Amino acid sequence: MAQKSTNPTQQFNFVAQDKIWKYHIEAELEAAKKWSVKWGFLTTPFEELIKDEKKEPTKPKIELPEHLQIRPITPVEKYIKVYPSPPIPKTSQGFIGWRSSVPGLELERYYQIRSCKGAFHKDLKWPDEPSD
Repeated sequence: MAQKSTNPTQQFNFVAQDKIWKYHIEAELEAAKKWSVKWGFLTTPFEELIKDEKKEPTKPKIELPEHLQIRPITPVEKYIKVYPSPPIPKTSQGFIGWRSSVPGLELERYYQIRSCKGAFHKDLKWPDEPSD
């Protein structure tokens, strides 16, 4: 709440305070009249504003030939088999190689080291299978 001024001339000048009050009321009423002219477009519904815009005609769906149709998605589970992991080792030493020691989870396949350029053993002219 605003504090009253301590100036004695403002406290007892009721006529000036009344004129200021009337001016504020008139300004507020004038602003209310002008609001609809300046901001009345905000009250119109959105559907009414866009009704005059042209809607593009929808294109008819064309049935594609069978060889161009997209095949349904095959689930990943059909190609990738995820086997359950062996139990987690109780010691930190057991973590080293604990999954690769289980058949089917090993990192090396067919005893060959693979690279993106091809088999490593062919570059070195090694035999395909290891000999003991």
